[in-house]
Amino acid sequence: MSVPEWVQDAIFYQIFPDRFANGDPDNDPPNIVHWGSAPTSWGFQGGDLKGILQRFDYLLDLGINAIYLNPIFQSTSNHRYNTINYYNIDPKLGTLDDFHNLIELAHRHQVRIILDGVFNHCGRGFFAFIDILENQEYSGYRDWFHIKRFPVEAYSWGEASDYLGWWGMKSLPKFNTNTPRTRRYLLDVARYWIGQGADGWRLDVPNEINDDSFWAEFREVVKFANSEAYLVGEIWTPDLRWVGERHFDGLMNYPIMDALAGLLSTNNLDTAHFAEKVEGLLTFYPRENAYAMYIPVDSHDTERILTRLGNDLNKTRLAYMFQFAYPGAPAIYYGDEIGLVGGKDPGCRGAFLWEETSWNIGLRNFIKSLINLRKKHTALRRGDYFRLRENSNPACYAFARTTTDDKVLIIMNASANELNISINIEQIDWEDGRVLQDLITPEKQFTVSNRTVEIRLPAWGGIWLG
Repeated sequence: MSVPEWVQDAIFYQIFPDRFANGDPDNDPPNIVHWGSAPTSWGFQGGDLKGILQRFDYLLDLGINAIYLNPIFQSTSNHRYNTINYYNIDPKLGTLDDFHNLIELAHRHQVRIILDGVFNHCGRGFFAFIDILENQEYSGYRDWFHIKRFPVEAYSWGEASDYLGWWGMKSLPKFNTNTPRTRRYLLDVARYWIGQGADGWRLDVPNEINDDSFWAEFREVVKFANSEAYLVGEIWTPDLRWVGERHFDGLMNYPIMDALAGLLSTNNLDTAHFAEKVEGLLTFYPRENAYAMYIPVDSHDTERILTRLGNDLNKTRLAYMFQFAYPGAPAIYYGDEIGLVGGKDPGCRGAFLWEETSWNIGLRNFIKSLINLRKKHTALRRGDYFRLRENSNPACYAFARTTTDDKVLIIMNASANELNISINIEQIDWEDGRVLQDLITPEKQFTVSNRTVEIRLPAWGGIWLG
């Protein structure tokens, strides 16, 4: 049950289904709000699975080869983290046939799709919890949850007091996974959707199911159904416990996102401490897991990257240059590539703007070029990672990705000033006289002299050389 090989080659695109594209107005709820309205926690804007199908050429043109879908199962909210039926596609998103059509189209184009698994808690409309509300202490499902006392009351405002809810929320009753029937139900759900064609699971708040045996069994069930399925856990801090044979292949590597923000936005990290963090994460985990991390620069739970970096396009491009050169599977949050902005939830969940006149075409083309280069260069996906010596410019961070046959040098200027940089490339073993090409802007070339490459970078600029 090893880590799937394909993950190192993956470039993910994360889709919040209600906000990507509306392909079938017939399944819109009656209280739908105008597409592009300010995102709220309650408003539906009509995105669905057919919308993803109809816009699949857009994704292929961008170059991604993996999709992470936020929850798609039946629920009462636009975010769908309060599932009421784990076996049904939410009717507002479409049908099982729509899901199968999306899987078939994706697989035909060698695109993988992973689903969001919310197994710590459910919605109040989940059948077992409804049974408790109807039958109270006589319910046959009372041990599926953490009931504190009867009668159980769930439909007023305030914190859950009669049972455990996620973060105390009445709307999110927490499962008791120590109950065999509950555990069997959740594991059957995991198996079922792999059988329907899903290529893996992103596991929501898995640390709140503080039971290694549950996750070991979960892994066994999923890998038995598809040995190439990818399991990635939403763990926000470095923690060895959550990778390996009893847990997940990789984690959502939020510490990388935070390190980039510290370097480029809040200024609480200089390049030396940035290097310490990003390099330390590579040695903290076993290599196969370090190279199977999901690498975001933002997500549905954070500010969008352009907003977090003060709408500075130079800093944003530099963040992507690092992300796409770092080990793991880089992830684009839908709309970031065209310059969508937004604060924390729900602000980061705005609708994709399909009018191309509203796109930042330059940013999209830049990200598209990074995707193409990552696909072209094995070193960027599977190569060793090491820092290079430079000319003591404290704002410069230079590192290389190398295999036997492929080498790429990445240089970052993390400052508001233009810099002259001299990099000793002895570790890369490029000979004097070798002409290096700017991989992103191929007309620019640099010559190795005295085992050194000299380069001038603009403020918040970067370069990939090879």
